[in-house]
Amino acid sequence: MPGLAHVEDDTTPGSNPLDLVEQVITANEWMYDRRSESDLAAEAQGKWCDYGLYFCWSDEISVMHFTAAFDMKAPAKQRGALYELLAKANERLWIGHFGMDEETGMPMYRHAMLLRGTPSAAAGAIEDMIDIAITECERFFPAFQFVLWGGKSADEALDAAMLECAGEA
Repeated sequence: MPGLAHVEDDTTPGSNPLDLVEQVITANEWMYDRRSESDLAAEAQGKWCDYGLYFCWSDEISVMHFTAAFDMKAPAKQRGALYELLAKANERLWIGHFGMDEETGMPMYRHAMLLRGTPSAAAGAIEDMIDIAITECERFFPAFQFVLWGGKSADEALDAAMLECAGEA
């Protein structure tokens, strides 16, 4: 996936960080829906699937919660194996974590950005947050597929998905 389009940081102190998220989403020409002053949903195309991006701003605690949901659902009988994979994948992440929506079985990447004491979010920080999330989702997508549809264990799926290729064909 090519890098995100960059946005100039022209926010004013105390502004709603979702305004800046909206600019980043627009610059990348992604479809989005600004549901309210505290919620924004978008869709980003990845190499393996489309990702549902969801941003929620809490002015009360100055936190922006971000979720990137995979376009896949885990059948109930395979959720135990997926939970094991999520735990093992999380050990390899520096930022954010993987989880699963209990109701739908949809895997997702989650991260929260603390903004208390800062004048506003920075465009670069929002771009990095989205870029890291999509990069990690793309990196682990094959492992999710191997567990859900290939019948592999979490260890087998990670070994196969994290295989680093050397050279060029």
